[in-house]
Amino acid sequence: MFAAFSTALSALDANGVAVDVVGNNLANLNTPGYKESASYFRDLVSASMGAGGTQLGFGVAAPLTIRQFTQGAIQASSGSLDAAIQGDGFFVVQNGAATQFTRAGNFQTDLSGNLLTPTGDYVQGWTASNGVVNTGGPIGNIVIPVGSMQAPAATSSFTLDANLDASAAGGTQWSTPITVYDSLGTAHVLTMNFTKSSTASNTWSYTVSIPAADVTSGSPTQFPTPPAPAGTLQFGLNAAGQDGQLTAANSSPVNFAISNLSDGAQPLSLNWDLFNADGSGRITQYAQASSATANSQNGSAAAQLTQVAMGNGGQILATYSNGQQVVVGQLALASIRNPQSLLAVGNNEFQVQADTAPPAIGVAGTGGRGDVLGGSLESSNVDIAQELTKLIVLQSAYQANSKVVTTVNTLAQATTNLIT
Repeated sequence: MFAAFSTALSALDANGVAVDVVGNNLANLNTPGYKESASYFRDLVSASMGAGGTQLGFGVAAPLTIRQFTQGAIQASSGSLDAAIQGDGFFVVQNGAATQFTRAGNFQTDLSGNLLTPTGDYVQGWTASNGVVNTGGPIGNIVIPVGSMQAPAATSSFTLDANLDASAAGGTQWSTPITVYDSLGTAHVLTMNFTKSSTASNTWSYTVSIPAADVTSGSPTQFPTPPAPAGTLQFGLNAAGQDGQLTAANSSPVNFAISNLSDGAQPLSLNWDLFNADGSGRITQYAQASSATANSQNGSAAAQLTQVAMGNGGQILATYSNGQQVVVGQLALASIRNPQSLLAVGNNEFQVQADTAPPAIGVAGTGGRGDVLGGSLESSNVDIAQELTKLIVLQSAYQANSKVVTTVNTLAQATTNLIT
């Protein structure tokens, strides 16, 4: 009978631990990336009485607590470097010499541009080198180029999409501007001049001119250079039988150079692409007003870094004042086959233990790893209704076992009274 004391006390201890687990879950309702713990009760070995027909239990052991790595809700956040994992995987962070793992993606940078967790651990991944992110190499601290300037890129090729009026009279001229950049990042506005031939049908001549102020004295301002003849564009039927198209007689790209720039930059060596990748001409000749529909070039001026943000897939994107976006880093994700074996070490982080499968580290969306959503955070997966229900059940169990203690105490007093 008196073994019931220890049996009931073991139940009080076990239910008390389970209440602590529920309390911890509720305390972390708003912790990003938090994974709830569940309590699993297990009975102690039973003693056989007589011939084994009666077994007397010795109570309940301290419950096992196991993390539930179910998906938490994804919510948009205001942090530009925030990231959420949708699916399997963990962010990798470095805390001193220890490699740890987390589902919380509320990241920030320090003065040196290191990507950090709120507690100062270094987020691991790959940093761009010479504009290239090599995800095949070893991971390391991600360093963002805070306050850096993007070097200018000289224009080497450009395109023009336009229509030249087929109904225009011979000698009709039409012009359109295109901006290009030299090696120092100075912008130059080239003028594309087109003149319809008065003698040859479906033929236009072209010249490209640059303002005289953009080149040193004595340098030509028009290309092809006078007195060389201007280039020509011939229109007619293409291979598909469509009229008004550039014909194969036109060579592409058109190459020309502009030297002796006034700002001392290297000479511009330009290629003008007349055809699309599928072989269709970028310039047409239809009976519509001459007009440009689009143009492009591959140069850029020097630019200041204006913003760094987390993109989808774990890419870290730097935006410059010229509107260009450059990938400057890539988050690493670790896939762990048995995450329940991880040891929680605080600060939303986990460490591997002896029975933890080796983490497989790679890029999001590969090897079974989940996706990374930029500008988002994963919420705690704690279900408040479920936790409150557990509290009711645990409270009832605690009260019932405390009643056992009271009952056994009454029986013990009655036994004592028999002696006296």
